[in-house]
Amino acid sequence: MQDPPTIDELLASTSTFLREVAVPQLSGHAAFHARVAANALELVRRELALRPQAERVEHARLESLLGTHGALDELNALLCQRIAAGAVDLSAPALLEHLWATTLAKVAVDQPTYAPYRRELDAEPANPDGPMMTGQS
Repeated sequence: MQDPPTIDELLASTSTFLREVAVPQLSGHAAFHARVAANALELVRRELALRPQAERVEHARLESLLGTHGALDELNALLCQRIAAGAVDLSAPALLEHLWATTLAKVAVDQPTYAPYRRELDAEPANPDGPMMTGQS
């Protein structure tokens, strides 16, 4: 077990420092780059928090959809191959659900304040597994 601070706490405090202390004292390109750095740290925090569960759920959906087992990257490659070969019906509800849920999980990390994403979250019933991690079986 690691002693405090945690990785999340380190990232959060550095991001807060950049936004609340550094940026107000900087101008021009330096202020811009400090904001970019703070945004990058926040993206890393979301990646660490959300990616493991998102990948577990995506993996389970792919195994169900493809009827086989394998690593996540292998299953994604297989899905692409089957789509390219015409072996997967592009209008199949399970495929559409998988693609939509995977996209929303990625947006949760990359752009969680994106207005259409926020509207979609508001329109969906609450999901105990996190934002837009539907399609589990």
